[in-house]
Amino acid sequence: MQTELSLVLARINAADAALCARINRANRSRLVQRFFSTISRLGDGAFWYVLMALLVIVEHEFAFKPVLHMIAAGLIGLALYKWLKQKTLRPRPCDLHAAILRGAAPLDEFSFPSGHTLHAVTFTVVALAYYPWLAPVLVPFTLLVALSRVILGLHYPSDVLAGAVIGYALATLALLV
Repeated sequence: MQTELSLVLARINAADAALCARINRANRSRLVQRFFSTISRLGDGAFWYVLMALLVIVEHEFAFKPVLHMIAAGLIGLALYKWLKQKTLRPRPCDLHAAILRGAAPLDEFSFPSGHTLHAVTFTVVALAYYPWLAPVLVPFTLLVALSRVILGLHYPSDVLAGAVIGYALATLALLV
């Protein structure tokens, strides 16, 4: 049973790495690398901080609850993804596979889950609960952040998927509170 499970996990990891390498090929284009590097850097927090500031400037006191929701969910997400990274200790694909090129400097050492994706999904879901009209901006940006992490060789697709699922669950819980 254990051997069978090990074989299945090895196949999943191999498929994940192969898909990552295929997507990462886009990183060989200097223009693509610069674009996704910029998206990734904005996803570090700058985009979300500007969004929250603009909401307060435009909506005044009506933005306090949505912004506080975003901040609280973001802080919980930060603690959760840092804890998960320390528990799983999954190396970044660019550190394990010669075919996967690193397109940007990582913020930390480990890969699972994608904190950028976790936060992008969390902030997007919370913001859209209050301001659905922001969807044409937030949804594409969130998808680009998630894609950037794989294109830049910093995450496997499964890291991004896990970050998205955790981010969605976290945002949903935050909105229930």
